[in-house]
Amino acid sequence: KCGNSLSSGINAEYGDPPGCTDIDDALHFRKLGNGNAEVGVHIADLSYFVRPGSALDLEAQKRGTSVYLCDKRIDMVPDVLSSNLCSLRSNEDRLAFSAIFEMTPDGQIVNRKFCKTVIRSVASLTYAEAQILIDDKNRVDPLSEGLRGLNELAKKLKQQRIEAGALTLASPEVRFHIDSETHDPIGIETKELKETNSMIEEFMLLANCEVARYIEKAFPQCAVLRRHPSPPLSNFDLLVNAAAVKGVKVSCSSNRELAYSLEHADVPGDPFFNILLRIVSTRCMMQAVYFCSGMLPEEEYFHYGLAVPCYTHFTSPIRRYPDLLVHRLLAASVGYDKTYTELLDRNKVHEWCENLNYRHHQAQLVQRSSIALHTQLYFKEKCLDEDAYILFVRRNAIVVLVRRYGLESTIFLKSDKQSNVEFNYEEEKCKLTIGKVTLQMFDRVIVQISVEDCSIQHRKLRMKLVNPIIPGVSVEPIYVTLGKDEHLPKPDSLKPS
Repeated sequence: KCGNSLSSGINAEYGDPPGCTDIDDALHFRKLGNGNAEVGVHIADLSYFVRPGSALDLEAQKRGTSVYLCDKRIDMVPDVLSSNLCSLRSNEDRLAFSAIFEMTPDGQIVNRKFCKTVIRSVASLTYAEAQILIDDKNRVDPLSEGLRGLNELAKKLKQQRIEAGALTLASPEVRFHIDSETHDPIGIETKELKETNSMIEEFMLLANCEVARYIEKAFPQCAVLRRHPSPPLSNFDLLVNAAAVKGVKVSCSSNRELAYSLEHADVPGDPFFNILLRIVSTRCMMQAVYFCSGMLPEEEYFHYGLAVPCYTHFTSPIRRYPDLLVHRLLAASVGYDKTYTELLDRNKVHEWCENLNYRHHQAQLVQRSSIALHTQLYFKEKCLDEDAYILFVRRNAIVVLVRRYGLESTIFLKSDKQSNVEFNYEEEKCKLTIGKVTLQMFDRVIVQISVEDCSIQHRKLRMKLVNPIIPGVSVEPIYVTLGKDEHLPKPDSLKPS
């Protein structure tokens, strides 16, 4: 057994803004006398409080996941659990389910154990706060040194995953600053990822992979796992064609080949091209899903994006019901708890997984709707010109991404005023020519952002093309429309070089 106490831990607010209260996970780092390191991944032990078949369990099972909106959180379990009793807050004793690894300096695991623990974390840090401690070389306290040790191991783990074929994709994410009194958005920005984001992610992935292998071996017919099917090659046709136009070759014969292509895709003078290519790659993927191990052959367990043969979710039981099921399976496999009839019934587990996949998808749709609503509220009395990139080209439209805000929108290009203008759409070249103007995937353009206020029920964000100029479609830049007395900042593309 691991014992019932760990002397120190480092809380990591995994993927949450400052002020997060439902803290699922904590890490600890300790150097060993043989030159190796002990790393602990400690996860909130919700299974202690939520017993199988209880009213709490049945409600959590129905909900399947917590839902994160821009201005609030809809919990899967009551707030007294998610934000208090189970939350791994600093300087308080908390129950945890721990995965403890002995690792060599190059990131190889030489020993592992899973056990129930009581931990008292010494610090609760945001990603930014942890990054400051790592970067300040004058700090040599145990907390800062532990963070640096974790960070170095995380880099080794990430390199191993990349070499195995794991994909590093991209998806624009936005964060709103909400007025505390009116609850209206007063600021919007894309989420900035720091080195510490990757550090936490690597150890969460490590724990998930190790737990998946353990429970699948212990319960081969009823383990709750997560798979990411390989996309059909035809899904990548658009990606390959678009990259080829820019002189970049992308190979999609395997996840390893795709990862290598993305890592080396570069267009001189366009540092954002690689990110755009990764965003488009994300759209080519299949949806990852939960499944019961007894319902599929072992070769279909594979997770394409992570390049691992067996994967699950263990690290967020406060937020995700699958993780709670995994905790119960792991507790039974290491002798901390007993199984129950439904947990060993593969048909029942399959039924749970189907509901969890549905609930996860519905939560994503709600989160996107919340972002769309708050985006409209932020821009409702604004009209701005911004730099954007063309993500996709359609027969009569372009889909653009505004990098500054992480916003995506479709701009339709045909109008009655253009009856004599010739449209030439070349699908294989990802190109649309309108008269003398050519629009191509990944080209930089200028768009005007405003909210169309035709009716309150149908109010929506609208983008219009400013540059390049297409007669009948493009609009005047906002600083020209308002006149010279309005000293609005110009988009970078309109500023003199």
